[in-house]
Amino acid sequence: MSRLNQNTLNQLAASVIRPKYDRNKIKPGIVHLGIGAFHRAHQAVYTEAVINQFGGDWGIIGCSLRSASVRDQLVPQDNYYTVIERSNAGEKIQLMGVIKDTLVGPENPLQLIEIMSDEGIKIISMTITEKGYCHDPATGNLNFEHPDIQHDLQNLQRPKSAIGYLVATLQMRFSGHQSAVTLLSCDNLPNNGEVLEKVVLQFAEKISLALKDWVEKNVCFPSTMIDRIVPATTEEDKLEIERIIGLRDEGLVICEPFSQWVIENKFATQRPAWEKVGALIVDDVRIFEKIKLRLLNGAHSLMAYTGYLAGFEYIYQVMQQPAFVNMVTSYMAEDAGRSIQAPAGFDIEAYKQQLRDRFSNRALKHRTWQIAMDGSQKLPQRILETLRENLDQGKSISILCLAIAAWIRYVSGTDEKGELIDVRDPLAAQLRDLCSQHQGNTSELVHAIFNVTAVFGDDLKDAKGAIQETILWLDRFYSQGTLNTIGQYFNKP
Repeated sequence: MSRLNQNTLNQLAASVIRPKYDRNKIKPGIVHLGIGAFHRAHQAVYTEAVINQFGGDWGIIGCSLRSASVRDQLVPQDNYYTVIERSNAGEKIQLMGVIKDTLVGPENPLQLIEIMSDEGIKIISMTITEKGYCHDPATGNLNFEHPDIQHDLQNLQRPKSAIGYLVATLQMRFSGHQSAVTLLSCDNLPNNGEVLEKVVLQFAEKISLALKDWVEKNVCFPSTMIDRIVPATTEEDKLEIERIIGLRDEGLVICEPFSQWVIENKFATQRPAWEKVGALIVDDVRIFEKIKLRLLNGAHSLMAYTGYLAGFEYIYQVMQQPAFVNMVTSYMAEDAGRSIQAPAGFDIEAYKQQLRDRFSNRALKHRTWQIAMDGSQKLPQRILETLRENLDQGKSISILCLAIAAWIRYVSGTDEKGELIDVRDPLAAQLRDLCSQHQGNTSELVHAIFNVTAVFGDDLKDAKGAIQETILWLDRFYSQGTLNTIGQYFNKP
């Protein structure tokens, strides 16, 4: 089967939606760091829609800062790829042309820095995951002990971290008296623009006070809220789409029909008219972030850890179990729901039901294991901030503690059948060692985990009520199993 590229477009099935613009005339205006599946199924789709309807030099240069896998998928295809929206009702396939080139940063760091410093680049956006910010999730400060940050402070023209690349770019723009730029975080972090600004300024200050001052005056860091479920693409997916479109696409991405993007109205220069294609440009993103992080992301983590331990590979399978649906519903109504004050005109109950419907999408095979990755970076935003608020206000914490207990059980590295769990987490070794040291004593184990300040900060180690509730749930998981525990406490008579 021929591979998708410029020369084979005439073989593409007629059902595939194609770009309406002359791709050769579109110049790049955005560099995106972290050109993974989520960006290609989310922000790139919005930008593609803007160019389709209104034109503009908003082509994207994508860059991976670690692996060459996406570059190897896209460059042989002249950076074309397809987006497949799947629901229980069927699917829609769209050919994407918005990506102009795909780079691998470590192969030529200076080239990437020079491209990001070009006057034509107005926005540098990123989906680098929580751990890509090299910060302490509990405080938001840049972790100067991080090996990549230590390397970059000494080798700024050959950086390893995204923060190093950004500061090297800003230094080049500053030295060359070039124009302002917008750095646009699109990661699942509360106040992600503020987080990015903080770590960039802390790094820049180490280079020079003059650079820090220039950044404060010439660079904007809008906060955003992003929402779309994008499971990992499988070989089975590629073979199925190959049969449908008539070409092999190594770079395809699968996603749900739903998509949401809320962006703070704080840009240094021009930007695409994203609001004309469905994005919301607002003065304050925080309430939207809070709703999404606590109701969607928090529920996702809750389902990922309990679902994986209970033997379910996909989220939709978890949502086929009445007890798990009741658990998620209770979490949204009580522990998470009571911590949220919805904005005027926002139907929070309809949103909760919409989330449960999305989680139940059988056509979207979103792995519990995939969502469970990097829990030490995710839990502070998704679960622990809610826990702190609820403790202060005397609100329910039971299901929050259930989620923490399931995470502890998961990072132990061995499932309920005695088989190894492939735990992908920056703190995996430390957490596994704590679980091994306190094996058989859940009280000691929970106290030890709550003392991991990189996750729980300095305050929660003394949260006796939360610790005791977490111990209770963890005892139940070990003695009864996760599936039986959820069934016992959440099956309605």
